[in-house]
Amino acid sequence: MKMEHITKSFPGVLALNDVQLNVRKGTVHAVMGENGAGKSTLMKVLLGIYKQDSGSVTFKGKVRHFKGPQDAMNNSLAMIHQELSGVRQLTVAQNIFLGKEPTYKNTGLINFKKMRTDTAKLMKELNLNINPDAKMGDLSVSRQQLCEIAKAVSYNADLIVMDEPTSAITESEVELLFAIIRNLLAKKLTIIYITHKMDEVFQICDDISIYRDGTYVGTIATKDTTRDKLIEMMVGREITNMFPKEEVPIGKTLLKVDRLSCGKLFQDVSFKLHRGEILGMAGLIGAGRSEAMETLFGIHKKTSGKVYIKGKRVEINSPQDAINHRMALLTEDRKFNGCFLPLSVQLNITIASVRQLCKGWFVDNKLMHKNAVEMKDAMRIKTPNLEEVINNLSGGNQQKALVGRWLLTNPDILIVDEPTRGIDVGAKSEIHKLLTSLAKDGKGIIMISSELPEVMGMSDRILVMSEGRLTGVLNREEATQEKILHLATLAMEDQKKELTVENSDMEGRG
Repeated sequence: MKMEHITKSFPGVLALNDVQLNVRKGTVHAVMGENGAGKSTLMKVLLGIYKQDSGSVTFKGKVRHFKGPQDAMNNSLAMIHQELSGVRQLTVAQNIFLGKEPTYKNTGLINFKKMRTDTAKLMKELNLNINPDAKMGDLSVSRQQLCEIAKAVSYNADLIVMDEPTSAITESEVELLFAIIRNLLAKKLTIIYITHKMDEVFQICDDISIYRDGTYVGTIATKDTTRDKLIEMMVGREITNMFPKEEVPIGKTLLKVDRLSCGKLFQDVSFKLHRGEILGMAGLIGAGRSEAMETLFGIHKKTSGKVYIKGKRVEINSPQDAINHRMALLTEDRKFNGCFLPLSVQLNITIASVRQLCKGWFVDNKLMHKNAVEMKDAMRIKTPNLEEVINNLSGGNQQKALVGRWLLTNPDILIVDEPTRGIDVGAKSEIHKLLTSLAKDGKGIIMISSELPEVMGMSDRILVMSEGRLTGVLNREEATQEKILHLATLAMEDQKKELTVENSDMEGRG
């Protein structure tokens, strides 16, 4: 596949300026760059979602002008998008076969039995333990992402574009994805792999193309480069410290959670958070980390447990209660429950702090604009203007806008769930510095992350959850990947032991 002299502009923005991409058959080709570099736009041009202003696309030896994703898929080209695009009300099987449903020959009616059987077969081939009958909206973000991967594979495409495929999955699931990719390569398929994660690039990719601010920087073989060289090519400067954790005096207890439970989601979670502390939360997908923090924030109703803020017992029954107690929560899924996609960047940044912007019954628009400008500059959000619809921004810039939204509420307790998901190395470093700065100001931070280097690099202490239970707490000095993973699977091992004992008892009684 070859793209040459591609230029694409939007009102007020030159998204791509005479860029190129040349992908060799049977390879994994990484496409890298900061948020707003033009990576996703280039891929949307490839699939015909956007029509380029100039330039050409050559695929399998022919110049192509795809009319849209369906036309591209009909010509053996599929894409896994960065933002989840599944229909939450439909089952996994219905999502996998959406637009290509199997039908009965005589009637033309959908053959649901075949759809389910073929989905189960596909999941088995990919070693994915996902029920074809499950509703997409009931699955975790990571499992929805795995379904998107399975859907792309189901098209039997010659070229699959993977846009941040691991942004919402755990390290064990990343290994599963890599196994899928290696299997596809054995079948002579080609992969375009868009990611911000350096380790993945060096593990799975053959070549790397770098883009910056809508321009093409260059292409290099993975074996001929280094992590530092890639970062410098991407951001145009050297980043020396990805985890700028500083020694901050740990102050008084800010938050105390005592045996918090929420039905079957999680049980008996207890911990303390101090001023100046970054408290990491690790665990596998389904461990209950996000659910515990959402319950603490009032999104789910607790079934038992007590919460104390600054020594005083509080009842948090809604997110507004949490905000009133100067808590903030950056959610994991920015598209579904983070951004107000049809609204402007300015409204998305200021909406949580709108009460502070009111004079009497009316919003002070000048103050709103001033606060939005300050946060846009502080977070380095790339947008043509603050009235731009946030859905038109890159995923990373949407994420930075959400971080800015909560910072404007001036919280004492900041909960961040996968704060650097889908964010480039430059922005990731900035957010890490920001979290450290907030800790120095006496804030208490709870950081959920599926990236163990991030958890270990940024946390003073690490809570580890498994199967809805808190299985251990590690200090920064003693934490290792091995210890964290051991605690993250502890409840599973205990369950296996219990099952073994139960089976033995049954055999004995038999």
